[in-house]
Amino acid sequence: MAFTGSALRIQCDENLQSMLVGTVMRKIKSRTWKKQRHFMLQDDCMTIWYQSKKAGNAHSTFSVSDVEAVREGHQSEVLLSIAEEFPPERCFTLVFRGRRGNLDLVAESEAEAQSWIKGLRKLIENVENMGERERLDQWIGDWFKKADKNHDGRMNFREVRDLLKMMNVDMNEHHAHRLFTMADKSQSGSLEDDEFVLFYKMLTQRGDLLRVFQEFSTDGQKLSLTDLQDFLQDEQLQIEDTQSQAQELMLKYEPSDAAKQMKAMSFDGFLMYLGSVEGNIFDPRCRGLYQDMEQPLNHYFISSSHNTYLMEDQLRGHSSVEGYIRALNRGCRCVEVDCWDGANGEPIVYHGHTFTSKILFKDVVNAVGKYAFKVSPFPVIMSIENHCSVEQQRVMAQHLANILGDKLLKTTLDGKPPIGLPSPHELRGKILVKAKKMGGLEERFCGLGEDSLTAEVSDEDEAAEMDDEGIHRDSLRRRKSKQRLSKELSDCVVYCKSVHFRSFKHARIHSKFYEVASFTESKARKQLKEAGAEFVMHNARQLTRVYPSGFRTDSSNYIPQEMWNVGCQIVALNFQTAGEGMDLNDGLFSQNGGCGYILKPAFMRDAEKRFDPDNPQKLDGYQPLILTIQVISGQQLPKVNIKEGSIVDPLVRVEIHGVPQDQNKQETRWIENNGFNPVWYDTLRFTIHVPELALVRFVVEDYDKTSKNDFVGQYTLPLSCMQQGYRHIHLLSKDGTSIPPSSLFVHVRITQL
Repeated sequence: MAFTGSALRIQCDENLQSMLVGTVMRKIKSRTWKKQRHFMLQDDCMTIWYQSKKAGNAHSTFSVSDVEAVREGHQSEVLLSIAEEFPPERCFTLVFRGRRGNLDLVAESEAEAQSWIKGLRKLIENVENMGERERLDQWIGDWFKKADKNHDGRMNFREVRDLLKMMNVDMNEHHAHRLFTMADKSQSGSLEDDEFVLFYKMLTQRGDLLRVFQEFSTDGQKLSLTDLQDFLQDEQLQIEDTQSQAQELMLKYEPSDAAKQMKAMSFDGFLMYLGSVEGNIFDPRCRGLYQDMEQPLNHYFISSSHNTYLMEDQLRGHSSVEGYIRALNRGCRCVEVDCWDGANGEPIVYHGHTFTSKILFKDVVNAVGKYAFKVSPFPVIMSIENHCSVEQQRVMAQHLANILGDKLLKTTLDGKPPIGLPSPHELRGKILVKAKKMGGLEERFCGLGEDSLTAEVSDEDEAAEMDDEGIHRDSLRRRKSKQRLSKELSDCVVYCKSVHFRSFKHARIHSKFYEVASFTESKARKQLKEAGAEFVMHNARQLTRVYPSGFRTDSSNYIPQEMWNVGCQIVALNFQTAGEGMDLNDGLFSQNGGCGYILKPAFMRDAEKRFDPDNPQKLDGYQPLILTIQVISGQQLPKVNIKEGSIVDPLVRVEIHGVPQDQNKQETRWIENNGFNPVWYDTLRFTIHVPELALVRFVVEDYDKTSKNDFVGQYTLPLSCMQQGYRHIHLLSKDGTSIPPSSLFVHVRITQL
């Protein structure tokens, strides 16, 4: 395939030149597994190829677009474990998107390491800056390479036919051959790359978009400035200054200079616009930081992780500081640390009484200190489940103070007795410890002695929860005892004192604003069913943390929506487990700059207002909406069944997640044997009573008559961030990473009931 424009621009880079030649580096998997591999950048400047020195022809490849970041030095557990053997200047780590493991490498020299680090970063930046057209060309090029079995840079009809199957197209052979002949301009009986692009474009003609284009085009050939303005006003419901918007879109997306001079947009330009950020279902205005960040901490939903140290399940899973790095890089603002006594006086972190591996507490603190504010400036809460002796608690306090320094919040912000929780804005760059505390915040200012105070060290322990529910497992039994708390660790707790929850009435009379109660999911569910409105009022005054049941040994997740419906802020999920729970979490926190804090609706922040999620009609200003979604078509859906010749039979399900009355799902019909360009034109309608809390999840599945449907892709977003009109939805894979160019094309209308 020919180079894209940006690939040509980077060819003259000397780091990339040396990557094209190739380098021998060590691939490191553990202290004992260190093997030499030959790494080389391919001519497309998009693929890295590497080969085992011994295994002859055995080689692997990965795409630059799969790499999220390059970390220099000893920045992974594997590289830290061999730190004495190889200096940091020669070491680096490739971090892949989604849940794929890292690749740890050691170069022969510092210069070679730098060459790869700088070169890879340049390639990653290049991928991020690609336009829609370049991305599509790149994607077509990747398929061309896959199908060109004899690597001669051309494809005969048999290769093209096999390729169509790989691309999820079940096409009439006669029709495919007709398109092939039309694209074969050189009449050589095979397609070269430009001819293949032409063939692909004939294959992917968008009749659905052409209909819309012709409806608004005065002459059926182009959109004049007035035509485009009408489209933006009447269909896309954009009201502000549509004339300058239309001009801007023409300049940005129209490929033909002649059309630009005529102040017109061709069908190609229209196609480019609707596939872009402006044509996306997610409103670009919600992408940046747009919410008020000066309200008290308990007025926000906070992106929160459970068992953050785990990479897999909670019985035998691997514990790793990588869990903290990944969660923080995804905008998580509350991480969990389970601390136990370790050897040589060093506290360790792992899932107690299980077979999960163990890591050092100080390594966790190091990782949190280093990555806390890479993607968000707002505070990070370390939720500590403490099982340590007083001696090792003192060590924990030392590590927190020494490693975090000024980042650790050690006293109230102004040094005076506080009257309420500070805001995320005031706490920027600060790490807060949530744990048990002797006495309250007031004692610090009254100078009361604390030595005589004791506290039960851990209140949030799944073993305790299982005991409470009457299931006695020797391996998970916790001996309940009043264990001493070290004053040093107690002093690290300022605005997040862990307390045991008794009742809403008790909390209303006795609780302090800085006290945080934790609920297992089943206890939270019991309270929200029995006293939803009380729960909302409780959360208008203080923070609540909810965490998954200890019976979820596979580290699965509950659905967080029901906890958000009553205003719980710290709704902790297993970030390492993909699925519906994490889709909703990613959807809610995809807005507001991905900063990990979302302002709760006004009716949930006022302790005087009585919002009952079970009876939203009683709310002042109650105004339900009708959401109408016409699912029009799908584009290049990924193949899910690896069986030879199998093609997707796609259907689309639209799910509404919100208060109980809003919970709803509807499906389109399924389309047989077409994952390439299925067309539905099916209309789904929903009534939404509390739009402020509603999330909309689009799920594509491969219909199966005899067994469970296979998951194809999904996309979740808040209703409040949805753009109306004709929109594309760019689908995400099971683990939340993008799968270009897979998309759905829909029409959205939101009207008052």
